[in-house]
Amino acid sequence: MTTRVWRTAGPGRMTLLDEPLAGPEPGELLVRVLACGVCRTDLHVVDEDLPAHRAGVVPGHEVVGEVVAGGALGQRVGIAWLRGTCGECRYCRRGAENLCPRSIYTGWDADGGYAEYTTVPAAYAYQLPSGYTDVELAPLLCAGIIGYRALARADLPAGGRLGIYGFGASAHLAMQVALARGAVVHVLTRDERARTLAIDLGAASAGGAADEPPESLDSAILFAPVGDLVPPALAALDRGGTLAVAGIHLTDVPPLNYERELFYERQLRSVTANTRVDGREFLAFAQRHRLTVATTPYPLAEADRALADLAADRVHGAAVLVP
Repeated sequence: MTTRVWRTAGPGRMTLLDEPLAGPEPGELLVRVLACGVCRTDLHVVDEDLPAHRAGVVPGHEVVGEVVAGGALGQRVGIAWLRGTCGECRYCRRGAENLCPRSIYTGWDADGGYAEYTTVPAAYAYQLPSGYTDVELAPLLCAGIIGYRALARADLPAGGRLGIYGFGASAHLAMQVALARGAVVHVLTRDERARTLAIDLGAASAGGAADEPPESLDSAILFAPVGDLVPPALAALDRGGTLAVAGIHLTDVPPLNYERELFYERQLRSVTANTRVDGREFLAFAQRHRLTVATTPYPLAEADRALADLAADRVHGAAVLVP
């Protein structure tokens, strides 16, 4: 039996192959891929903005699949970015497994979901909420989970004012969590279609990426991988406000003006992966609150086009591959 897979083939390139299907290792599930989200992190892996951890890796870490070996046959499971941690270091012991120095990641250290079949350690597979299609579920497994963690890192007070910079797959899900908690949300993005989606989903305003929001912000999240947006986002914060940078990759941040952008106890925080607790909490939230998931499906054979469209900001919502 064979499986079709996309493998990285040097900076900015992938190749589509037919390979023999291998069984799962002990403790792993073999999963038939039903849908796989296309994340901007995949783009960074393929372009080698993130240093290659494994040559010829299969990208993809937002996988919805059906167990075919190693576990309960036919069970639908989710596979996300975090694939393994040591469980022994001081970070793991204190519940911060996302900071584990020996952590490994789906689609970077191990083959991911740009394929017809893939594997996952059973301890890192997620139970999925009901009421969503496979295509809708896929973006929840990174875009949703990371947005959920970024919202926590932004320290948004109850009923607070949140600014969201960039409005793609992760941002449109994080906004819905914030709105459900009573926040007022202002979206700032260069994409006109994204501004329209933001208003449709309940944003109080939607402006250009470097515009000033109509009121000062208690918290902000930078989803766009653009370091030039850090100074205006900090300047938009009220006293004591927090800016969380959600991406794994960010272009260089220009020099900051202390008085204008950091004084009055404004905070700048990064977001590093997620813990499994984050994932379970977010998916439980998605079970209780029906989220609107904007997606653009692509056939698996057109994964290269999906990445090109993502790089060129031609994707509405989240791109999702369907074998």
